[in-house]
Amino acid sequence: MNLDKVNKYIQDFEKTIKKPKTNFDKSKFYVGIDLGTANIVITILDKGGKPVAGATQRSRVVRDGIVVDFMGAIAIVRKLKEGLEEKLGIKITEGYTAIPPGVEQGSIKAIVNVIEAAGIDVLKVVDEPTAASYVLGITDGVVVDLGGGTTGISILEKGKVIFVADEPTGGTHMTLVLAGSYGIDFEAAEDIKTDKKKEKEVFIQITPVLQKMASIVKKYIKDYKVKDVFLVGGACSFDGSESIFERELGLNIYKPYMPVYITPLGIALVGIKDKIF
Repeated sequence: MNLDKVNKYIQDFEKTIKKPKTNFDKSKFYVGIDLGTANIVITILDKGGKPVAGATQRSRVVRDGIVVDFMGAIAIVRKLKEGLEEKLGIKITEGYTAIPPGVEQGSIKAIVNVIEAAGIDVLKVVDEPTAASYVLGITDGVVVDLGGGTTGISILEKGKVIFVADEPTGGTHMTLVLAGSYGIDFEAAEDIKTDKKKEKEVFIQITPVLQKMASIVKKYIKDYKVKDVFLVGGACSFDGSESIFERELGLNIYKPYMPVYITPLGIALVGIKDKIF
């Protein structure tokens, strides 16, 4: 993996969230819709895979790949879709999505139904580790997705996912720790968790959650010969989170810039991979 190249790609995408690119071939583009536990993200790439635009909104309508507020999820996806259509002068009619490891068939259908009810035909559903690997440019190693609700572990070998596991420890648990510590409600704690000015203070308090995540990964990969671990997902965004994994696992740990955007970007890249292969 070329970390500098990956970081530049994510930085380019981050810029398009605030200032979308309107000068691109509007006859062909790729759309990714990520229904995450903490955020819903839509990404748009041009026909060459370069970021064009993105939109994101915090939400609690999906938990660990399960839609818990069907109408709320549809409303958010439709709102983000229509906002991007207006900014770019396009119609978004089809796209791709992804699901966490171990999600049941019924939950997959519910996710697809949400997106299609918002007016976007789902062309393909992939697993999140495979989507992440497209952005990271890797074929071997362990992709650890520290999401809102769970820690997902996926081992890749020669470009194929050979093992997956998922346990309920994620960013939500960090928020609950903060809510208890400060004596505030969940949403207020979520605001504190995502406040960069409070990051050092927050990191001290959520370190035990990160340590538990690292121990979960260690448990599942102990019987596999792996040397590289790639951290993605919003719950590893804190400076220093990678050092906790380094101490626990004793392996090469890689964490890209803004790891929360890795999977959403990878979902849109699915369309290009399909085109190539």
